[in-house]
Amino acid sequence: MSIIYGERVRLRAVEREDVRKFQAWVNDPEVTRGLSLYLPLSSLDEEKWFEGLQNRDPHQRPMSIEIKDGDGWTLIGNCAVFDLDWVVRSAELGIMIGEKSVWNQGYGTEVMTLLLKHGFETLNLNRICLRVYAENARARRAYVKAGFVEEGRLRQAMFKHGRYDDVILMSVLASEWAARKES
Repeated sequence: MSIIYGERVRLRAVEREDVRKFQAWVNDPEVTRGLSLYLPLSSLDEEKWFEGLQNRDPHQRPMSIEIKDGDGWTLIGNCAVFDLDWVVRSAELGIMIGEKSVWNQGYGTEVMTLLLKHGFETLNLNRICLRVYAENARARRAYVKAGFVEEGRLRQAMFKHGRYDDVILMSVLASEWAARKES
């Protein structure tokens, strides 16, 4: 897969040197608050995860998120298209912006928009969905800006930080993506 460029971000293949930052991020309670992760991960865990990437369908391998930094690029997170169903033409998206210094600057919205474009215009999907915790207002705002609509709620479907939280299901259809592009 080629590098996917946006205005301020690019999505590229995950490299071994990314793993060290990923491990730091997935062990930071602030970063994982909105993720399904809740146990610490060792460097060996992350190395095994990286080694397993080659066994995955190339369309479902995670991508590193980088932002323009002077003449170069700086790693800020990762994202993925997963649970691809080629019969129904659907998939799910996931994102982690691990670099907290760039939170609330619109990078999540831009990444999700790039993933939608990739899903609809490259993979020819019809439906792209995601799951987000109800308490994660920042992520929900980014997803709505990218075009996602709430389609359902799994009540108290997650237990984290000593309490239950709803999981909100959101999606975008190819017809909605096309209408949004035209306007």
